[in-house]
Amino acid sequence: MNALAATNRNFKLAARLLGLDLKLEQSLLIPFREIKVECTIPKDDGSLASFVGFRVQHDNARGPMKGGIRYHPEVEPDEVNALAQLMTWKTAVANIPYGGAKGGIGCNPSALSLSELERLTRVFTQKIHDVIGAHTDVPAPDMGTGPQTMAWMLDEYSKFHGYSPAVVTGKPIDLGGSLGRDAATGRGVLFATQALLEEYGKTIAGQRVVVQGFGNVGSWAAQLISEQGGIVTAVSDITGAVRNRNGLDIPRLVKHTKENTGVKGFDGGDSIDPSSILVEDCDILIPAALGGVINRDNAKDIKAKFIIEAANHPTDPEADEILSEKGVVVLPDIYANSGGVTVSYFEWVQNIQGFMWDEDKVNNELKTYMRKGFKDVKEMCNSLSCHLRMGAFCLGVNRVARATVLRGWEA
Repeated sequence: MNALAATNRNFKLAARLLGLDLKLEQSLLIPFREIKVECTIPKDDGSLASFVGFRVQHDNARGPMKGGIRYHPEVEPDEVNALAQLMTWKTAVANIPYGGAKGGIGCNPSALSLSELERLTRVFTQKIHDVIGAHTDVPAPDMGTGPQTMAWMLDEYSKFHGYSPAVVTGKPIDLGGSLGRDAATGRGVLFATQALLEEYGKTIAGQRVVVQGFGNVGSWAAQLISEQGGIVTAVSDITGAVRNRNGLDIPRLVKHTKENTGVKGFDGGDSIDPSSILVEDCDILIPAALGGVINRDNAKDIKAKFIIEAANHPTDPEADEILSEKGVVVLPDIYANSGGVTVSYFEWVQNIQGFMWDEDKVNNELKTYMRKGFKDVKEMCNSLSCHLRMGAFCLGVNRVARATVLRGWEA
């Protein structure tokens, strides 16, 4: 089941549990706008190259649409639609005044030079500048993009509309980015994990943790969890995987990955097959890479007691059922990885106010939002007698549905 089918399935189950009117349900599912543009750029060798860019704006009932821009060879309409819809529910679960959107360009960023990436970003921004904006649709970084991409987008957008720092989030600090944004998703994973473990009378200290995906989110989650006494026993990325049953030295591993562009070759543990990382013996498994990695083929072999979804849609519905039968507790992505979009909201607020927060304020506000979000999800689970994923979906869908009806937008 692809990401769009799985997301639609979860939405429809939530709509049924909430007893939504069929017309309202259908209107919530249909994207507000889908954009597909051709982006042709001159390459450094003088040849021309064309790429296809997408922006799906799913819903704006609760505020401006919000979502990342990813540069990846597999960017395609179904995936972008699914991620835009997930953003709608995620921002509602976090209870921040946004709707959902997502975008991207089908390209391999590692095969493009810095100047080619800049030209591609500027052309893409030229094609969509009239449908994004601080009070319309606010892009952010995603896979294959980062603060520099957002700086180019901001600059290109400003050529048409004047200096508008709130049009994108995840910017460099020097251009109005927020302190704490780089670590925000990983820190949100820490707060979400703490909230979940408290339900079971546990703390992070002494828990054995495996992290699949050691990029920005996974590496920050691993660092912050290890600082709280968690024992990170194995990690993986696209270069390989490493394991140390006594616990990896995370600060040294982070240094190694920066110097060697990956975990491969780290001498503080044993090299293992990356495909086995998800079935490593541990207490907490954190998938922090691509979607669909936990499926019916490997779910039965997962040994973790808790799964914290730091990636978008890492668990297929078939796997969800298997894990539920095994008694594995899954903390769903639309809550667990919402720290990034929450701090993006803080950045947007700071840009609009023209006033910068210190990092402690950012982190404390994030903790407050994450803990309140977990409490709200649990209350929905208790009222509907459902598991955490459906509780989170019902919470998000219900908030968007109420805003839609209050604005008089229902069909």
